[in-house]
Amino acid sequence: MLLLFQYTIIFASVLSLVALAGCFSEHSGVINLGLEGTMVMGALGGALTLNLLPTGTNAFVIVLLTILASMLFGMVYSTLLAVSAINFRANQTLIGTAMNMLATAAATVLVRAKNSAENPNNVSTELSYIANKQALIVKIGSFEFNWFMLLTIVILVASYVILYKTRFGLRLMACGENPQAADSVGINVFKMRWAGVLISGLLGGLGGIVYITAGVSSWKFENGVSGYGFLALAVMIFGQWEPKKIALAALLFGFFRALSYVYTGIGFLASLNISSTIYVMLPYIISLVVLAFTSKNSRAPKAEGIPYDKGQR
Repeated sequence: MLLLFQYTIIFASVLSLVALAGCFSEHSGVINLGLEGTMVMGALGGALTLNLLPTGTNAFVIVLLTILASMLFGMVYSTLLAVSAINFRANQTLIGTAMNMLATAAATVLVRAKNSAENPNNVSTELSYIANKQALIVKIGSFEFNWFMLLTIVILVASYVILYKTRFGLRLMACGENPQAADSVGINVFKMRWAGVLISGLLGGLGGIVYITAGVSSWKFENGVSGYGFLALAVMIFGQWEPKKIALAALLFGFFRALSYVYTGIGFLASLNISSTIYVMLPYIISLVVLAFTSKNSRAPKAEGIPYDKGQR
């Protein structure tokens, strides 16, 4: 049961971070369907850092550089959405879809190029980070505490404070509710939306590295992140775009994802002799069921997905 708790927390951390990424973007008025791609790019940045840092590097330095690299890669990649959706008023759904496809393809090419440069016979898309991954983990008895768990809690608290207790957060949400009214009182809607999208990229990139380091010590980037960007969107909607509710929703979905790792160690589940594939599918099935019953009561930001035209009132 301790292992179930461990995996539930780490997968809930992934979902919380990426759902918060979508939350910041949509509160600013921009729909970010490219979270899947942002996770891939953030995972690439963090994995490259873990792979390239020499063995024996100070653990604190490894953790810090990995976090910064994943955030930077995610944030830089999110500028594609910001430029297209905010400056050029392009269709946000199409941009997000394109970003998802581009990220996996680009990461695959980059990793393969890196591997072949080191060894011409190696054309694998797999990147190993086994040597430095242990810096992310602290063992407390049989429980593996991951520093990302603590970081997620800090970010959840900070997100709540920023959105509801600061001038910046209130202005950001105003741009997602009624950008014309926000503009009329001197708020720069374009800057606020850019800020929302960049914060979204930062958190989505961090969620990517947390996901790929959750249970393995290498990752094939051609696999992407298994739909976790879309699952995080379901968490965001179920959580009503509020950090506290997002955290609770993430724990629910994280629990069902964790079952696929530990069900063989739980007596009554193992005796059912159900295929592991079913357990892997559970979070996605649960998301469909939950959204089917709750989405009609969801209250999304009113101006999300609507390009802002300064000339309209």
